[in-house]
Amino acid sequence: GKINMSKPKIIIIPGNGDAHIETDNWYAWVRDELRGRGYEVVAEDMPDPVAARANVWLPHIENVLRADANTIIIGHSSGAIAALRYLETHKLRGTIIVGAMYTDLGYEDERESGYYDDPWQWDQIKANAQWVVQFASADDPYIPVAEPRFIHDQLGTEYYELSGRGHFMTDQNPANNTFPEIIQIIAQKLGS
Repeated sequence: GKINMSKPKIIIIPGNGDAHIETDNWYAWVRDELRGRGYEVVAEDMPDPVAARANVWLPHIENVLRADANTIIIGHSSGAIAALRYLETHKLRGTIIVGAMYTDLGYEDERESGYYDDPWQWDQIKANAQWVVQFASADDPYIPVAEPRFIHDQLGTEYYELSGRGHFMTDQNPANNTFPEIIQIIAQKLGS
């Protein structure tokens, strides 16, 4: 089919652990910056925010947030993992994944989320996104940097490894209140 080159809808999906769009990290800042540039941005707290189970989040992304082939998902942590799993079965215009991993790292709560039950369909993810941009931090306290590097190797993502940004959360570094790199990527991808 013809690729819709109109302005995409942009969806911001936070991490798990009861993260709030309005108050936490860089979510509201990115939302407001993008809205100020004329984009439709969907940024709302997720259901089941603590456990962030795949069987709740993935249908929510499809049926409530209505992510489609003219959507860009910006996902953080569990939100990034949800974006990747969504791409196994749905087309997106593109995705920006921040602080993503591909195994449960031995964390019980991550294992219970259901995101790691099935093998990853890397080829499907690649086929369903026009582009995947990835942000990782070498000093992420939760995720060994080998995890995002592996995702990069599987998907050929446009990969940015930043230092000093931890898990891209404000309580690790006040600089994580903003995320100008995301705004630059969107401008570059969409030529605006």
